[in-house]
Amino acid sequence: MDTFALLGQGLLTAMEPVNLLYALIGVTLGTAVGVLPGIGPALTVALLLPVTYRLDPSGSLIMFAGIYYGGMYGGSTTSILLNTPGESASIVTALEGNKMARAGRGGPALATSAIGSFVAGLIATLGLAFLAPVIVRFALSFGAAEYFALMVLAFVTVSAAFGDSTLRGLTSLALGLALGLIGIDLQSGQARLTFGVPDLYDGIEVTTLAVALFAIGETMSVAATAHVSPDKIEAVKGSLWMSKEDWKRSWGPWLRGTVIGFPIGAMPAGGAEIGTFLSYATEKQLTKHPEEFGNGAIEGVAGPEAANNASAAGTLVPLLTLGLPTTATAAIMLAGFQQFGLQPGPLLFATAPQLVWGLIASLLIANLMLVILNLPLIGLWVKLLTIPRPWLYAGILTFATLGTIGANPSQVELGILLLFGLLGYGLRRFGYPIAPVVVGLILGPLAEQQLRRALSISQGDPTVLVHSPLAIILLTLAVLALVVPLWLRSRGQGQVLSQMAADED
Repeated sequence: MDTFALLGQGLLTAMEPVNLLYALIGVTLGTAVGVLPGIGPALTVALLLPVTYRLDPSGSLIMFAGIYYGGMYGGSTTSILLNTPGESASIVTALEGNKMARAGRGGPALATSAIGSFVAGLIATLGLAFLAPVIVRFALSFGAAEYFALMVLAFVTVSAAFGDSTLRGLTSLALGLALGLIGIDLQSGQARLTFGVPDLYDGIEVTTLAVALFAIGETMSVAATAHVSPDKIEAVKGSLWMSKEDWKRSWGPWLRGTVIGFPIGAMPAGGAEIGTFLSYATEKQLTKHPEEFGNGAIEGVAGPEAANNASAAGTLVPLLTLGLPTTATAAIMLAGFQQFGLQPGPLLFATAPQLVWGLIASLLIANLMLVILNLPLIGLWVKLLTIPRPWLYAGILTFATLGTIGANPSQVELGILLLFGLLGYGLRRFGYPIAPVVVGLILGPLAEQQLRRALSISQGDPTVLVHSPLAIILLTLAVLALVVPLWLRSRGQGQVLSQMAADED
């Protein structure tokens, strides 16, 4: 069956009333949390994991995807009006967007951001729909050795892509892999690292770990931070609509941002931040108004925001087809799949095609919903910025605790939640990335299973891991994945840092 037919079936699934409701809830929550500084889509999806435990898998995953897209949209509002990115991929938007707001052009900045996100999200979602089946057909040829090499690639890319230090990323990953060893060994039936606690025989719950690290850890981190005076919110002056000149200067950056953002997001070593940095650097080189860069150039908002949302769709390519998460939110979505007994990868397209194509098609609907929500309701999103932080994080702490107890009413589970919450605070305190811990817990047991299967087939010969040309290619990519993100970041961020230095002068 061709892609158009599969996408059509997915649209029928996505347009079921209950799934439309899930999508609307997702994009609304995503926009709201994207607007609130420090609360990203990863934290929100982690909070909702226990709540959706008994819900329909299709609807829950559609809601998670809506939160992801909505978070990308909402982050631009905070960047433009508050000069404080709601999530890391909106950092570049603050450079020019806040200057536009200060000059009384906050309306056009928000408009080009929302429309650019819609254009990029639409094109990138179609790219996801047509690229995914190609990768799936390729991945179906994998054996045990190839799957293990793929897991190694996942471990390396996750460690390299998150945070500023590859070593700290690998340390966080090692911690997650160690947690993945807890429980009954499926091969021998022996209990490992359970310390005689029956609740640990089934291993650490991914949902509990995700909620603890992202929600509890973030709350503790905010509580431990000294009081900071609130930033000044720039008022939205004049009309939200763009002038003819604004449209003329925006459409090129929208398309270029999409072309830059989608493939970088789809790369195993990708991530939205890299695409936004490169888009900004590209627009600065191509602009016909270089004097405006650093003073509020609309191209510096349009391009990075398009790259941001195109990258969001791009990250779903390795997640759905290979089971590789390249962002923190994708890592939590991977936990969401596992919560329903699903493992993203090539077999998912064969075993649950209705769910996968319904999820992809729902992104098209979510994009339309987001444009409708973002432009008319901008006043509502701005008011969210005035919520006192103690109220906000007290609510998050309460919701996280009740959600975990509701999913697994156990004193041991509550103790684990607190313990890993403290771990999450410690990781933040010393600059270690959080997502590799979750990825290590999820993919570690799968990698161990494939490694032991490959060694069993070869009767213990370790060279079986490099017998296949495909395995060699994947392991080579893993080595490159340590180098490529560092090079891309240095190239893109160098341009941004030079611009920031020029602004200070």
